[in-house]
Amino acid sequence: MKIGIASDHRGYALKEQLASYLEEKYETKNYGTYGTESVDYPDYAFKLGEAIARKEVDTGIILCGTGIGVCIAANKVKGIRCAKVETVEEAKYAKMHNNANMLAFGENTSLEAAKEMIAMYLETPFSEDERHRRRVAKIDGYTNV
Repeated sequence: MKIGIASDHRGYALKEQLASYLEEKYETKNYGTYGTESVDYPDYAFKLGEAIARKEVDTGIILCGTGIGVCIAANKVKGIRCAKVETVEEAKYAKMHNNANMLAFGENTSLEAAKEMIAMYLETPFSEDERHRRRVAKIDGYTNV
């Protein structure tokens, strides 16, 4: 499994810790930012989302101050289903019911909590129940007018 990881300046410290942890178990690609100088979070959310959409990586972890901004931005990329999670249960259902292909965290998430949520997310399969497949297909097929 290939995992992409990215953040803005506020999520940088936690991103670096998570990248080191993930590199021990998975092929991991860092999509930036590479320091604490102020940057625009949508740039990194789009970069990682597009990498997932192009199948350069299988899934992604994205971070910013709250996790909200990067989640909103990532979900603008066609084919991305990013979930901002705060509990292990949310991480489980993000994958099981929504087939999320990206998780978002805020900078104040503890390293241990993030590791637990990521582990649950990666270990949980998509449900494949008809209702969940139908709902995900509606999300994936939606286009604005």
